[in-house]
Amino acid sequence: MARKYQRYTPEFREQAAKLVVEGQRSIVEVAREYGLGETTLGNWVRKYRDDHAEDESSPELSERAELRRRVREQEMELSFLKKAAAYFAREQR
Repeated sequence: MARKYQRYTPEFREQAAKLVVEGQRSIVEVAREYGLGETTLGNWVRKYRDDHAEDESSPELSERAELRRRVREQEMELSFLKKAAAYFAREQR
């Protein structure tokens, strides 16, 4: 027998997605709790994030991206300096 699709209200979809996004719970946990498919809930979470991404202002996003770039550069420099220090310490012996 063919299974009928169950329709969920937009409020229910948003509530379930909010549990994942803001509640630090996994998609699997929430999907099992509510009897949903993981893929279905994953789609709702992605849509929720897309809809609410506009809430953050553009200057905040660009500043965050700039800070992440600077952190990556500093991590690379630190790694290089650690290797150089180990090389010169080994050469002294």
